[in-house]
Amino acid sequence: MHVIATAGHVDHGKSTLVRALTGFDPDRLEAERRRGLSIELGYCWTYLPPVGMVAFVDVPGHERFISTMLSGIGPVPAVLFVVAADDPWMPQAVEHLAALAGLGVSHGVLAVTRSDLADPGPALKLAHAELADTPMYDIPSVTVSGLTGAGIDELRSLLTSMVGSLPAPDPTADVRIWVDRSFHIKGAGTVVTGTLPSGRIAIGDSLACGPQLLRVRGMQSLGRPVDTATGVARVALNVTGPGAEALDRGSVLVTPKAWWVTDVVDVRTTHHSSDLRVPDRPLLHIGATSVATQFRPLASGLARIKLDRPLPLRIGDRALLRDPGNRAVWGVVILDPAPAPLPRRRGAAAALASTLTELDGCQDATTEVTRRGMVSRSLLRRIGLDTAQLDVAALERKGFLVTDDWMLSPRHVAEVREQIHRLVEEQTKAEPLSQGVPLATAVQSLELPDLDLVYALIAAPLRISDGRIVGPQSAELPAHLERALDTFGGDLVATPFAAPTADRLRELGLDATAIAAAAKAGRLLRLAHGVVLMPGADKLAANRLADLPQPFTTSEARVLLGTTRRVILPLLEYLDRSGVTRRLPDDRRTVRPAPQPL
Repeated sequence: MHVIATAGHVDHGKSTLVRALTGFDPDRLEAERRRGLSIELGYCWTYLPPVGMVAFVDVPGHERFISTMLSGIGPVPAVLFVVAADDPWMPQAVEHLAALAGLGVSHGVLAVTRSDLADPGPALKLAHAELADTPMYDIPSVTVSGLTGAGIDELRSLLTSMVGSLPAPDPTADVRIWVDRSFHIKGAGTVVTGTLPSGRIAIGDSLACGPQLLRVRGMQSLGRPVDTATGVARVALNVTGPGAEALDRGSVLVTPKAWWVTDVVDVRTTHHSSDLRVPDRPLLHIGATSVATQFRPLASGLARIKLDRPLPLRIGDRALLRDPGNRAVWGVVILDPAPAPLPRRRGAAAALASTLTELDGCQDATTEVTRRGMVSRSLLRRIGLDTAQLDVAALERKGFLVTDDWMLSPRHVAEVREQIHRLVEEQTKAEPLSQGVPLATAVQSLELPDLDLVYALIAAPLRISDGRIVGPQSAELPAHLERALDTFGGDLVATPFAAPTADRLRELGLDATAIAAAAKAGRLLRLAHGVVLMPGADKLAANRLADLPQPFTTSEARVLLGTTRRVILPLLEYLDRSGVTRRLPDDRRTVRPAPQPL
């Protein structure tokens, strides 16, 4: 299916043309028929061989219904632009054309109506002149008469050629439907209609509207029940679930967990209908939705917009800003739907603008990683960028860091690694005997979102040991610790297994931190908390224990080594762990024979 919106001034024959093309009357309300103008959106369809079914969204042309008009053309990729041969170029034609240009619509057909009432030549020439500065500058044109039928066949031919040139939508794309009508049917419940631009919907699917999940209970397309629909398509969905009854025009249904829902976006203005300045509180029109905003200029053509309510938006989305006080509209393209907060300091806006200057809404994932420094792959996907096709190996060769869900630019990798080095250096300087920086402290200090990133960022000479980031070990210990170790060694010369008591350790100034530092430097053998010997005591003990009749008891080992149970128990456990001794089921031990050299 293809979908085309009408556009043009009130009473210029848009509905008449749709009726002539389809055989259906798009004015479905009694008030519309009575007043002879469209008030709500109308929908009709016809078959145009060989391109298939074509649906028309007939929008109102009256200035009082501009919001309705914008909700009709917003999600539609092509337009039938209508002007009358017997009228001058009218205000709503100006407004509709500005809106279409702002949305970047480039596919369409120009139809000059009422060719039976006036010479269509001047109107056709004027219309082409007005279209010249818009993306529709080269659309084909035809003169028609809805009354006599003149030119209708040529119009059908032009529409067929035009829709045949439209880009094919992606059937696997995430679904986003801007609701343009909502009503209740007795016995069925809530029904909403909208244009499905791409993707696929099937009965039974779940769609999200804000935090609520709704289920598609039934579906129609072009007035007929269907089990599935693939974009582009006009669909009517019977939905059920919490909040279904609150759906109205402006609601949006999306694939769950696939979209970034945001109330702050950075944009580029792409087209405006006048030289007026964008007001501070314009309305944003996107799809069939309008929402009040706060507009903050950053630089020429660049701005940050704060929405009064969040919407599911992606990079490259086209939207309109409208001054509610006059007819001025500005087109915008969304550059960043997930921007970082703007710091409150002088020059912050200019700095942000400099990062946006080269963006056009078509940037790829690599560009965004480079610009942001660090970003999750899941966020990139939700704001509309393809990460599945990234060549991770090629990126890593260029210095990017890629984990399961995070990507860091080469510059950011270098900056964070420098911060880690500085963190370890500062910790060592402040506490010379510290055992490095705890990983949790590093994550917090570096403002990293994931502990796994710390592991990925650690590079020589730094390493991770016992849950801490440590640097290269110095062979030198502080002078006071060297003096304490000399005294400690003297105490154990005659009795190498008589580990000093806690009181003696305190006397020597050997607290837990000092003992840990000395043990890491290989200057002490730490057996347990508060139980330390000189390095080599384990080998000396093994040699002496080998002279005992095997196997031996703990008591025999204690007597042989001249020590206490406080020392012998952790010493024997240390020898067990080291593979020097083997503990038997009856709690005796044997010394394992030393391995023979090959």
